[in-house]
Amino acid sequence: MTLADEVTRLLQELIRLDTVNPPGNETRAAELLRDYLAENGVESELYAKTPERANLVARIPGRGDGPSLLLLSHTDTVVADPSEWQVDPWSGELRDGEVWGRGALDMKGEVAASAVTLASLKREGFEPAGDLIFVAAADEEIGEGPFGLPWLCENHPDAIRADYALNEGSGDRIEIGGKVFYLCATAEKMSSPFRLLVHGRAGHASMPGIADNALTKAAPLIERLAAYRPEPRLEAEAKALIEAFAGREVEAGEALEVARGLDPFAAELLEPLLSLTISPTMISASERRNVIPSTCEVIVDCRLLPGQTQAQVEPELRAVLGNGDYDLEWVEGRGGTRSPLGTPLWEAVSGFVQEMEPGAAAVPIACAGFTDSHWLRDAFGTVAYGFFPSRFMDMQVAARLIHSADERVPVADLELGVDCFRHVARTVCGG
Repeated sequence: MTLADEVTRLLQELIRLDTVNPPGNETRAAELLRDYLAENGVESELYAKTPERANLVARIPGRGDGPSLLLLSHTDTVVADPSEWQVDPWSGELRDGEVWGRGALDMKGEVAASAVTLASLKREGFEPAGDLIFVAAADEEIGEGPFGLPWLCENHPDAIRADYALNEGSGDRIEIGGKVFYLCATAEKMSSPFRLLVHGRAGHASMPGIADNALTKAAPLIERLAAYRPEPRLEAEAKALIEAFAGREVEAGEALEVARGLDPFAAELLEPLLSLTISPTMISASERRNVIPSTCEVIVDCRLLPGQTQAQVEPELRAVLGNGDYDLEWVEGRGGTRSPLGTPLWEAVSGFVQEMEPGAAAVPIACAGFTDSHWLRDAFGTVAYGFFPSRFMDMQVAARLIHSADERVPVADLELGVDCFRHVARTVCGG
């Protein structure tokens, strides 16, 4: 059996296990992976906050004289409506060289590739200098338990502590200005939503003059947020990205214009990396048509650049909103971390790209969202990148399939992922 056959078969088996979160039931995937790895001589442990939501941690132990590498993934998926699909979302059907099913891209394909990487290296007698670790975590899609990686970091840190890690987040192939690039996520923005609670005075809707309508008072605040364009900044990832595209040094003020001149898609990639973003998304006020609301709640999706803090940006937001009868409260703050460039892990990823497709180059990017990588960076200072190479499915096609109907992954990209992880493991952990 080839590695392509092996990773395809394992992915099909994983897809056929319904691990939609909620409720998750990731233990069934963890047990499948444990049994598969055991057949190939790889030891693993299951760690679970509750029995039905297990995390798998497997490793090929190192000699102790080299760095450790963790291949990070999650086994839960989002929901799927079978009526919207061409195939059963849990069939794992192989059609025209692609494996179909919920989780094929996000991210059971990478789960399978990681497991096959450890199994194949173990069969070959690979003896790394540092530990090679594989984590198939629960509860990434919701993360409210927590049952997955944050729980592992707090309760079983020694099981997952690593110097370097590869996770989801990017790996897409793009062509800009006649040059080929593979995106590698080295940072992520902070998901930092906030709430505006606008105050007024209630009254009967038939007599608006005697009330103070909180809903209409919220409208200009929403408009100010929607119209605001922060001053652009070129953080390390955005600077490296646009300068790789342009082939020259670029200043922050010209970066977006330069990107548009090269390719509209380059501008789409770059724009959210130049500043925080603000998107009002939810509003609630009166529960009765004939009652003027005394309060109006507006929820705003806000994403901060890596390294930015809520304390730093709050005065900026208040200046945009201006004076008014409202309260601003942060709902949460998750992510917002980065890993340095120029590390052995970067050299391994970059070397693989050049070997795989001569003339292509790896370029860093910051995820506009966030991934489980931030837990490792915060807990252990792990250098964590998001990279699972995708050469045979267009980036914009894949983006429309993730969390949507007819999700699928090319077998050729699964095989490429195994090749990548094997290369990185040998390069970073040593043999």
